[in-house]
Amino acid sequence: MAGVIQTTVRRSMPASLLLRVRHRSPGLANGLVAGALAAGLGLAAFTVLVMLLWVSSPYPDSGPGGALHVAAALWLLAHGAELVRVDTLSGAPAPMGVPPLLLAVVPVWLLHRAARDTAEGGARDNAPLMPGRIAWAGVVLGYLAVAAPAALYAAGGALRPSWAWTALCVPLVAFVAAGAGVWTAYGRPSGPLEQVLGAVLPRSARHLVLGPDGRPGVAARAAAAGATVLVAGGAVLLTVSLGWHLGETRRTFGRLTEGWSGWLAVLLLCVTLLPNAAVWAAAYALGPGFLLGTDVAVTPLGAQAAPLLPPFPLLAAVPDPGAGTALHGTVAALPLTAGVVVGWFVGRGSVSGGGRFGIWTPGRTAGAAAFAAGLCGLLMALLAGLAGGPLGTAALARFGPVWWQVGLATAVWLGPAAAATALTVRAWRLRGAYGRGERRPDRVAARRRRPALPRPALRERLPRGTWFQRKRAGGSPAPEPAAADEPYLLLDDDGGLDALRTDAAALRTDAAALRTDADPLGLGPRSAPTSPLKDLAPPRDPEPADDLPEDTGPRPPA
Repeated sequence: MAGVIQTTVRRSMPASLLLRVRHRSPGLANGLVAGALAAGLGLAAFTVLVMLLWVSSPYPDSGPGGALHVAAALWLLAHGAELVRVDTLSGAPAPMGVPPLLLAVVPVWLLHRAARDTAEGGARDNAPLMPGRIAWAGVVLGYLAVAAPAALYAAGGALRPSWAWTALCVPLVAFVAAGAGVWTAYGRPSGPLEQVLGAVLPRSARHLVLGPDGRPGVAARAAAAGATVLVAGGAVLLTVSLGWHLGETRRTFGRLTEGWSGWLAVLLLCVTLLPNAAVWAAAYALGPGFLLGTDVAVTPLGAQAAPLLPPFPLLAAVPDPGAGTALHGTVAALPLTAGVVVGWFVGRGSVSGGGRFGIWTPGRTAGAAAFAAGLCGLLMALLAGLAGGPLGTAALARFGPVWWQVGLATAVWLGPAAAATALTVRAWRLRGAYGRGERRPDRVAARRRRPALPRPALRERLPRGTWFQRKRAGGSPAPEPAAADEPYLLLDDDGGLDALRTDAAALRTDAAALRTDADPLGLGPRSAPTSPLKDLAPPRDPEPADDLPEDTGPRPPA
């Protein structure tokens, strides 16, 4: 028989490579595709909106090419890039740098979602996550690969992007939003934030911004709550002022455009600028106000006239020129309310969320409240810087609130109010806790023990039962002999040895009654219970036997 040689079946090299590529984790290409798709979706959304308005306009100024240029320019403006208008009456280019904050939600959300999905990859199939740097770099590069041609295309329209602002703002938004998406995909770890905070904050203040569990700290939550109250209060002030100047608001619609399509376009523009106007109103309530030109300031103390102000519905809410009145001074209630909210968050955290420091001292509580007010000032300064910008040259070069003034005023207003409220809340919560019977940590009294009385040496004691101890199936545990020098605590009776003698006499009486009385159930007589006192009786002499000789010698007394 011929020998049989066994061989191993091996896959060819191309098939092995294809299988490895098929089952490998997502790489840089997936990030590039996701970033380009996010940029394309954002451009498509702006293009659809602008084209709808262009189609519905009865008198369009340009063709579809001009509408597409405007859509690309608005997409860049949503990133914070400044635009330049070239077809002005004077012939000089005029900048337009007030980005609608509501439009910025679209690119930020698309970037965040693309980076998060790219980092997760095939995580639904129990596959490992893509490395964060690869996902982040792929999304950013893919996004910028679409943003660069879009900026070149927008440069040929009436609204041209400023190259310096475009090169700064678009990559910055892409870096931050994509990084936040990757961070979310990895479960929001606290390591990167701890590294950043470690470089700018001392060790004793880091836990106020970032808690030990990776969540925002007490000061961070308080600052966010204060900024939310200020912006929401600014929106309320804006609504009240628009209702007060309702007639002027209606007239501006007619002066700007005619027809329902034009009114719809103006209304959409006002909606996208509502967050900006809310920040402006908050700056007005804080005191610095906002600028409607280089030397035209609007504050609660007074408002100056702006002769070059264009007709616009939101600008109709600007207070009338003249000195401020008591009604204008009532807006000071908004920063005071924000300070109370910040102090309430800090005061509550000083008792319940102190971390490794336990209950904070009054000095630490006041310092944390001041620190939270400073963080709120930084947030409001950032919002004020984004909500304003130039709308032209010369007189309109400064339009909106001044960021550093808003931040400083926020810290000054909220600091004292937050500190006073935090101390009050801390004292009240500690008082409520002590009223429920809790002891102060620095005034814990020593436990009082009852006096120990001596007990008989041969007495046996059963072990005490506890609430959370499971009973044994074999009945009660066997008694353990107590040591002679072990004290015996009388928990329920303080009568001493007299009480013990009384209880022993009652036990003997009950035993005698059981021996003499008949059983009520008709059963046989019970055996007498053995008393532990029987063993204590002295032993009796045995009776003499009949077969032993009689002892006639002397006997000891009984």
